[in-house]
Amino acid sequence: MDTSESSTEPQTPDPVATDPPRRGWRRWAMDTRPLRIPAYRRLWSSTIVTAVGSQLTAVAVPKQIYDITGSSAWVGAASLAGLLPLIVFAPWGGAVADSMDRRKLLLITNTGIAVTSLLFWLQAVTGLESVAVLMALLAMQQAFWGLNAPARNASIARLVPEGQLPAANALGSTVMQTGQVVGPLLAGALIPVIGLPELYLIDALALCVTVWAVYKLPSLPPLAGATTRRAGVREIAEGFRYISMHKVLLLSFLADIIAMVFGMPRALFPQLAAETYGSYGEGLALGLLFASIPIGAVLGGLFSGTFSRARRHGVMVIGAVVAWGLAITGFGLSGNLWVAAACLAVAGVADMVSMVFRGAILLSAATDEMRGRMQGVFTVVVAGGPRLADVLHGTAGSAFGPRAAVAGGGLLVVAVMLALAAAVPALRRYRV
Repeated sequence: MDTSESSTEPQTPDPVATDPPRRGWRRWAMDTRPLRIPAYRRLWSSTIVTAVGSQLTAVAVPKQIYDITGSSAWVGAASLAGLLPLIVFAPWGGAVADSMDRRKLLLITNTGIAVTSLLFWLQAVTGLESVAVLMALLAMQQAFWGLNAPARNASIARLVPEGQLPAANALGSTVMQTGQVVGPLLAGALIPVIGLPELYLIDALALCVTVWAVYKLPSLPPLAGATTRRAGVREIAEGFRYISMHKVLLLSFLADIIAMVFGMPRALFPQLAAETYGSYGEGLALGLLFASIPIGAVLGGLFSGTFSRARRHGVMVIGAVVAWGLAITGFGLSGNLWVAAACLAVAGVADMVSMVFRGAILLSAATDEMRGRMQGVFTVVVAGGPRLADVLHGTAGSAFGPRAAVAGGGLLVVAVMLALAAAVPALRRYRV
């Protein structure tokens, strides 16, 4: 690791460090070595179930709100109701994750999320039809998730050796992206058959699998010698100061903000499906536009075998963000639906690469006592960036037209990322 950002904490031993080099097609296939580590395998296996189950609830909540109100404005308000608790609780959850046994915190928060899903099911099956209750439950769910995500992500570096962090991130990200493809499709197929309430119940049962998997994890208390602390405002502020003092961490966050805020055009998908690609069938076009990025990300994950051999993680992030911007520009310039979908799929591959190496930088460049807080900020950035992009692209699309807004945003991503990499060399010089 770059000595300016190195950590002195003990590293997890690599049980497969003596593996012979992978040759032929296996060099490109997903690196599954982290799955040989029982603790990581349990955590990852639980993600397979919950990645799909969480998407069932993600579809069911806006569908139920729209059924009650007949208004997309209320659906948008619900999204905001879910974002605000996340902004508050994710940084705090990071501080909590740095001050207590992360396994215990995961048990508490996963149980809270499961109970929330049961309450979603209860209000649906009783026919309550209250938007206020739905928004309150959504806020509670996102608060628990904000407390959960930093501890979950920070734990990975304690379960796998540093050299396998990119592989572990690729495995986890691929499962989550697969859930974003399969979950909504499954929800659409199940709602007419079993009804809306049962989607919540399936998610709650899936979360029980996660609770069991976390229960089987080893204890993950703060490392010996770490300063005992409480999780308060001062500790959260220390996390932000830590970021400001470590340029590579700050730049990894900025890279994601640049890519998502300037280059995530999903708010314009409905307009593009209706106006630009309407001749292909508006429903087909809309579904394909929304599915193409996660499909590309899944494909990127399946062929992520080279990730573990990459050492210049900063260069990989810069290249991935630039590739994302170019692919989004191509999407904006394309009047053909299939070419547009291909460009979005390429963008999905780039997003997977960026996600994997940004995650690896956060886990390797930060000390264990700060990882929870770094992951808390990461959670806010990942969740907040696309929502800011919705506002920016919606406004730009109305002013300049959707295709011009998309292409311009993609070019802006490329220009800003290259300028930042040239002006501040810490990211492009970072290696492990």
